[in-house]
This record gives sequence, C-alpha cells and structure tokens, in this order.
Amino acid sequence: MSDQQPLVELRGIRKSFGPVRSLDGVDLTLARGEVLGLVGDNGAGKSTLMKVLAGAVRHDDGDILVKGEKARFASPADARRAGIGIVYQDLALCDTLDVAGNLFLGREPRKGPFLDRREMHARSARILADLHVRVTSTRQEIGTLSGGQRQTVAIARAVSTRPDVLILDEPTAALAVAEVESVLRLIGEVAARGVGVILITHRLQDLFRVCDRITVMYEGRSVDDARISDLDIEKLVALITRADAEPAHEPAALGTETHS
Repeated sequence: MSDQQPLVELRGIRKSFGPVRSLDGVDLTLARGEVLGLVGDNGAGKSTLMKVLAGAVRHDDGDILVKGEKARFASPADARRAGIGIVYQDLALCDTLDVAGNLFLGREPRKGPFLDRREMHARSARILADLHVRVTSTRQEIGTLSGGQRQTVAIARAVSTRPDVLILDEPTAALAVAEVESVLRLIGEVAARGVGVILITHRLQDLFRVCDRITVMYEGRSVDDARISDLDIEKLVALITRADAEPAHEPAALGTETHS
C-alpha cells in the first residue's frame, strides 16, 4: 500500500431495509494512523455504515476497498480477517468472566485439550501494560469494573487482534471525566501504532481532542469532510444540522432508523 492510498475507502455505499433507505451513496476514506470522527444526527446512518464495514450488515450497492483491494464481507469474521475491528456501544463483555477471560474470549490459549489459564493471564497482563490500561488484576471480574475500565478493556481486546482499522461506537458515553480522559488517551495510543480509527460520538468536544478529520453524515448520505483544524464547535454543529445548507433530499424518502 502506498503512503497516498487510503487504508479503507467506501464508495457509494447504499443500503435499504425494505422501503426504508438507510444509506444513500456514502463515501468515506481512512488513512493509516488517522483518527476519523464520523458524526451526524440520530438517524443519519452512521451505525449502519459501520456495521457494513464490520461485516454485520451486507450493503446493497457500492464498493469497499481495503488497502486498495475490493472486499465484500459476508460476516463479521470476514471483516476481522481483513483487519477490521469494532467495539460496539454495548461492549459485548461478559460480566461473570474476569478481565483475562474477556480479553481472550473465543480464542483462549490452550495446552493440549486444556485451557492454559497461566498463559492467558500472563498475555493479558502484557497486553494491558503495553496499552497502559490499568486494572487491579487480570483476575478481577468485569462486572466489578468502572465504566471507563470496561471500555478500555473492550478496546484492548479489539486491539489485541492486531486490526488495521478500529471502529469505536460512542466509547465515552456516560463516563466520568477522568474515565473519558483514559479512553481518549487510549485512542491516541492506538492511532500512534498505525491503526486507522473511526470514532462515532455525540460528545463533540472529544472530537477536537483526538480526531484528525471529520466526515459528516445527513439523512443517509456523506455530506461534508473537513480537517478538524479547520473547524470549531459552532462550525461543526452547523455541518451536522445543515443549518446553512439545503436538505440532502426529501426526508419522507428516508424512514426511521433509530440508530446513530
């Protein structure tokens, strides 16, 4: 892959659910080591678009290119094999398992037919230390952790699979200030390793802390792309609400997607 070639490129992505068109020709690019903020009001199609990239939803039309090669994902496993990782808002952690068990859920190290718990905890400790994620112990149950700790463990789990692209859906929602700082620091560390990060968030102030660029979606379309250095909160809000623009198309044609 050349330095100029995007790590991921989405071209004209379309998706309908019955008569409801959720995505109507979305374009998006992501470079290696870049943090891209994906923003838009509720129903803009952000989550649907990321589910397409993560293999959870099959798109109807358009192209996905990963490192310049066309890809089409029939499942999340296909996307993971192509280097696409995602952390959903609900985190998909198991409260009754410990930290190490969650980090290696479904890919536990084994010694013969038996689970190698010593190796799993040792590797978990190394992963967390490498990412500067702090927990009391890898043997601590996930259900006893704070919201910020749970979020950083979920991100660490995704990063441990060595993705080229990491999608984060509302990672700082409902977190205390100190926990938000921890998550934002981790996002910066992940990007510094060359991972392309796509961040969905309604906390606009977070975008100015970690993002390099912003893509704005409106009613199922990508309508703006800007460097974060060219924006402030007021300009960004105007882009999201289309305060100074004509509607992308007739709202009646677009249904009622409830996801962000």
